[in-house]
Amino acid sequence: MIVLTQRLDHAHAVTASATLALDTRLKNRGPIRLDDGREAGLLLPRGHLLRGGDLLANDDVSEVVRIIAAPETVSTVIAGDGLLLARVCYHLGNRHVPLQIAAGWARYQHDHVLDDMVRGLGAEVSVEQAPFEPEAGAYQSAPHDHGHGHGHAHPHQH
Repeated sequence: MIVLTQRLDHAHAVTASATLALDTRLKNRGPIRLDDGREAGLLLPRGHLLRGGDLLANDDVSEVVRIIAAPETVSTVIAGDGLLLARVCYHLGNRHVPLQIAAGWARYQHDHVLDDMVRGLGAEVSVEQAPFEPEAGAYQSAPHDHGHGHGHAHPHQH
């Protein structure tokens, strides 16, 4: 079995790919199946979300695997009104929902209760199959993140 232990910034050759949903890409350790059917294991440093396009390798770099973000069922909010989109993102973020945010839209893993809340705020929601690449935020460190000496705990009720 191939054991992927490191991330690469670039590679001369990619030997395989692995199409993974977000729930798997959140984990840095455990089994995965490569797109060619071979089994592999992740044994990576903790704290980094695997993103589509990431390159992983085994210890001697004889195997290089490109990660592909798998399409999954997501809800996409499209809003031409920036204030409305900001309000939607605020309310979803307040519920600790991982969000993918881009100019004019936001996406989250599909949940009909959240869809109803977003519609109640006045936004339109479409359910679709698409790769989900949420913001790094509190769910993991991005490779360029660094500590800054204070916490972000805040009291609130759910």
